[in-house]
Amino acid sequence: MFSAQYAKQILLMALLASFGACAQIAPVRTWPELRDAVIDRVQRNAYPLTGFDQADVKEIMGRIQTLDRDDWANAWMVQGEKYMSLAKTLDKQPVQASEAYLNAWRYFSFGAWPTQNSVQKKKAFERSTQAFRSYVALQRPGIEVLRIPFEGREIVGYLQLPQGVKNPAVVLSIGGLDSYKEFVVEQYGTHYINAKLGYLALDMPGTGEAVLKVDVGAERIFSKVIDHLKSRPDLASSNLFVMGVSWGGHWSARLGFLEKDRLKGAVVWGGPVDRYFDREWQAKALSTKEYLFDLFPARAGVYGVSELEDFYQYGPKMSLVKSGLVSKPSTAMLLVNGEKDSQVPIEDLYALLKLGTPKEAWVNPQGGHIGRGAGWPDIEILKSVIVPWLVRQNNALH
Repeated sequence: MFSAQYAKQILLMALLASFGACAQIAPVRTWPELRDAVIDRVQRNAYPLTGFDQADVKEIMGRIQTLDRDDWANAWMVQGEKYMSLAKTLDKQPVQASEAYLNAWRYFSFGAWPTQNSVQKKKAFERSTQAFRSYVALQRPGIEVLRIPFEGREIVGYLQLPQGVKNPAVVLSIGGLDSYKEFVVEQYGTHYINAKLGYLALDMPGTGEAVLKVDVGAERIFSKVIDHLKSRPDLASSNLFVMGVSWGGHWSARLGFLEKDRLKGAVVWGGPVDRYFDREWQAKALSTKEYLFDLFPARAGVYGVSELEDFYQYGPKMSLVKSGLVSKPSTAMLLVNGEKDSQVPIEDLYALLKLGTPKEAWVNPQGGHIGRGAGWPDIEILKSVIVPWLVRQNNALH
């Protein structure tokens, strides 16, 4: 007969196998380790828990006892539903209702984080989208839920323009591996608007509501978006920029070359370019504790694969160096990252910097992924480095 302690060990091993991609490639945190890491990040107001309420998160953590993905999603959805119910009682108080819908989105979306690879995580994602659409409907300046027909489906994005600015410049702001277009609106939108820039928040391929998985040629999503924006008389169609964060930075880099004649600038904020796609880098990077959990499923999911070898084989074709693209002329580019990034190698930034058209760069010598570090949280980099660069580029065009 099994001892109780032995039975607990067997159960833990099974749960680790269900939650992690593969113990050899990405040792997962145990449940106590993950719980503590989540609480630590919410206390520091650090990604991916920026803006979350500490008491709410501690309550949610108390509901979870295992690493099961559906248990995770269900616990966060309970909190999301509380805020959805609250928001619906505040129909005559739009400011308070807006905040309640935003909180609902936060908890639903984190229940779905970082990738929707279980039944309840998919449900959490659907509820997060519903909550965010309700939030969007209450915003001023207004946020348009933009829908662009594309190959029998539709590209969905959030377009917000600054008030009192005729024909404003627009930034195509592309989210990352797990920071979808809703996160772009919530975290970055105000800073664009305050700088008198319009923005269109978009999912990168393989995430959120994107219509294509990651592949060579998937940038045609964004080319279609540029076609649409160029056709609108209410925009400065000659003043379009692109900014991609993390994996989204790959697409801003790619567009900086392929759409150089239609874009006036591209910001590559910690984007993968070359070495990131190599087997050797991924074998090392998949075990980083800089990422909270489920890194392999998230990275593999954007390709539409689930096996490690398929993942390794898929990546290299995405390299902008191996394709020769980085040696070609580009639009103006700003490259941003941290020297100590454990998720995207800093060598990828230097590969862009050293080849092709001259570019500008900002590197935090002590920074981790996307340059974040002591004194340089994500938003400070956006406010102090990225947005001012976009404004300067836009002003130079006038």
